[in-house]
Amino acid sequence: MPELTRLGEYFEKKSVNKASVARKTGLGKNRLTSITTSETARLTAEELYLIALAIEVNPGELLEFVCGHLTLIKE
Repeated sequence: MPELTRLGEYFEKKSVNKASVARKTGLGKNRLTSITTSETARLTAEELYLIALAIEVNPGELLEFVCGHLTLIKE
């Protein structure tokens, strides 16, 4: 099984059906696979928002899970 991105971990944790998300958001299945398994694939704000709507979660909650590990550089 490929390594998962934070979004992929969220999908797995919540048992999200990618085919359903693809249908509801208009994102292709290949794109969903890419943003859930490849660290080099960059998730856009628009994609995150549409995914949150499709899986019926608060977009802020999903953003926090996906990006909450990021920190500022100390000066």
